[in-house]
Amino acid sequence: MALPHTILAALNTGAQSGYDLLKGFSSGSGCFWQATQQQIYRELSKLEEQGLVVPEVVPQDGRPDKKLYSITSEGQALLREWIAQPSKPTPIREELMVKVLAAHLVDPQIVIDELQRRQQQHQEQLEAYQALWECVGCANLSDLSMPLQCKCMTLRRGIRYEQSWVDWCEESIVWLRAV
Repeated sequence: MALPHTILAALNTGAQSGYDLLKGFSSGSGCFWQATQQQIYRELSKLEEQGLVVPEVVPQDGRPDKKLYSITSEGQALLREWIAQPSKPTPIREELMVKVLAAHLVDPQIVIDELQRRQQQHQEQLEAYQALWECVGCANLSDLSMPLQCKCMTLRRGIRYEQSWVDWCEESIVWLRAV
């Protein structure tokens, strides 16, 4: 998967500015894709050049004009074609795993401290995803529109991902304390 596909998928639910996309990547889409402001605006320019998105300039008082980007029919066609292609699992590349792998080289408390720090980060992200789940109304999935159901399913994966990290950190902390 590439950032252009993620942007097209986000725009498929409605017009957004680059800033709106950045906020979405920080919250809802953050559970499966991260991007910086610079990356988002660079990709929006490329997508516009390719005719896959089109901007609408919205004048603003006392601030620069805002561009709201919408996906074009060509962009939707590209997105449909991409969705139909098989995907591959993303390889894990996690620094904390390497630290735990080599934990026997240091005082266990050093790794416990890092595990507790990371557990807290994952707990906070878990709570943010759960709050978004509630805000969207995902508990009543069948009552939602198909686009919102799809959003809820990606949020559910994010919730499970963060929960598994919280649980694994706890399990590892208990193990290291017993060593």
